Amino acid sequence: MAITSSTGAVLDCAGLLLDLRYPRVMGVLNVTPDSFSDGGQLFDGSRVQLSALCQRAEEMVNTGAAVLDIGGESTRPGAAPVSEAEEADRVLPALEQLRQRFDVVLSLDTSTPLVMTEGARLGAGLINDVRALSRPGALAAAADSGLPVCLMHMQGSPQNMQQSPTYTDVVANIKAFFEGRIAACEAVGIPRQRLLLDPGFGFGKTLEHNLLLLRRLGEFQSFDLPILAGLSRKSMIGAITGRPTDNRLTGSVSLAVMAAERGARLLRVHDVAETADALAMVRALEEVVQ
Repeated sequence: MAITSSTGAVLDCAGLLLDLRYPRVMGVLNVTPDSFSDGGQLFDGSRVQLSALCQRAEEMVNTGAAVLDIGGESTRPGAAPVSEAEEADRVLPALEQLRQRFDVVLSLDTSTPLVMTEGARLGAGLINDVRALSRPGALAAAADSGLPVCLMHMQGSPQNMQQSPTYTDVVANIKAFFEGRIAACEAVGIPRQRLLLDPGFGFGKTLEHNLLLLRRLGEFQSFDLPILAGLSRKSMIGAITGRPTDNRLTGSVSLAVMAAERGARLLRVHDVAETADALAMVRALEEVVQ
């Protein structure tokens, strides 16, 4: 369920309430060998490094993360697909360990029905799907989980999404996509109030598309659903600043602030402390009484 308000929503994430009436931080925990920014840091190629995972999670929670987003399949441009069993072997032990140690919303960055089902059983509080529940069985698994779901837009697949993406109007096209996916969710019993929307920065978009999306991000508020934005360390920052992936902190925090000012309520980031401080300033400004 969700408690709606004029400025956002409070989502029930398996018993933990996520207040999105002001911008919050989602910390990225990739248990993969090949994610574009932090691949291999928490996964050695054969198993999850649980000690390093818990240490990273503790740092994120202590410095302002309201959500931890656990992913076991890289979706960087050109990433190879991961089998259902391999993804489950990466994600589920990580989820179980974190659920035992932290009283915070745990999100599953997954498109895989098995991971959704088993993850919900182990205490996940949110499904974050870059494929917007398009894989066979994903809609049913998400509906059965009873969890909130973030629907992300991606043109194509990770293997081909950056091969000449085109739109007639990037915002209008993505809004039409969301209308279709929201209808599909409602048709299987996922109420609209359990949904979040992510326009998918960097997923089948050129630099110009990404900039237009950010500039016009406020237009997605017409859905009256919380907006998630993932801009952290993205290639658009490198294209503009020339900075390598591990030196994009300033650009990432700047984009998070811009997104929050345009209505994003959940910011998916690698650098939690710095982003949380920046969003605290955004919230302070929003709360000024004239």
